[in-house]
Amino acid sequence: MDANVALIEKVAPATVSLQVQVPAGHPSVWALGTERLGSGTLVDSSGLILTVNYVVLGAEKITVTLSDGRSFPGETVAQDFESGIALLRIPLTIAPLVEMVSSRTLEIGQPVFVVAGTGGEGRKGNGGIVTYLGPFDAHWEYMLDRAIMTTALNPGFGGGGLFTMRGDLVGVVSLNLNELLRSTMVIPVEYFLDYREEFLTLGQRIRSAQGWIGFYAHPLEGGLVVASVVPYGPAQIHGLREGDVILGINSRDVTSRAELYGELWKKKPGDTVVLNILRDKELKNVEIVCGNREEFYR
Repeated sequence: MDANVALIEKVAPATVSLQVQVPAGHPSVWALGTERLGSGTLVDSSGLILTVNYVVLGAEKITVTLSDGRSFPGETVAQDFESGIALLRIPLTIAPLVEMVSSRTLEIGQPVFVVAGTGGEGRKGNGGIVTYLGPFDAHWEYMLDRAIMTTALNPGFGGGGLFTMRGDLVGVVSLNLNELLRSTMVIPVEYFLDYREEFLTLGQRIRSAQGWIGFYAHPLEGGLVVASVVPYGPAQIHGLREGDVILGINSRDVTSRAELYGELWKKKPGDTVVLNILRDKELKNVEIVCGNREEFYR
């Protein structure tokens, strides 16, 4: 269903479009390219923008365009690889903004809407309902304790906002899951609110770094198949290959990404993990020294 026009108009001035340029040599380029478009939402009057990290990862130039057509250079303030959010700032002393409310107030079936930039000053919105509130995992070594799923499909570029019918921001649009679910995955806004001071003063959350090996995995009956490995990442360097089937980690059987990530993230950068795999009908062990994702993509 379409979102109410008046509601879209209410939050559209706080919705920005992002144009991002990334150096050709940055390690994210093989998956995301050097030219990226995104959306974001102004969340304070001094030009602070909440968006998704993959859009601005490795950025050397960020251009932020408001709904009135004005453009500003954007500066990355904070990035969080674990939740997938990022914060930018533009030199704007009085900015339109929206109120943020924890998504813990949401209920299944509750009407919501998304607003996103479509490039330049273009803005579009879509309405829907909340269909899921709970754990989520994805193929790029990513897992949230709590994510939001909604039938409100993203009408523009990633990083825009999910809003209640009061116009309160409750989440950051990450990606459409159209192929299978016809839904949108949203990162709850409390991943920012709960750690706001850390992000704004340190540029990151205070916590121990998780082990990262740089691979993409999809569920398969009895294990997980490696869809690809990050070029020059730990997995590739230590011999993990596309098509390998992961049956276990450190001799512990795993049948889901959640199980695999849970075991992997018990390790820290510099620790060694052993993946128990099936390759060409042979059982093998692949030892991998975990890396630091933030340092790799710096």
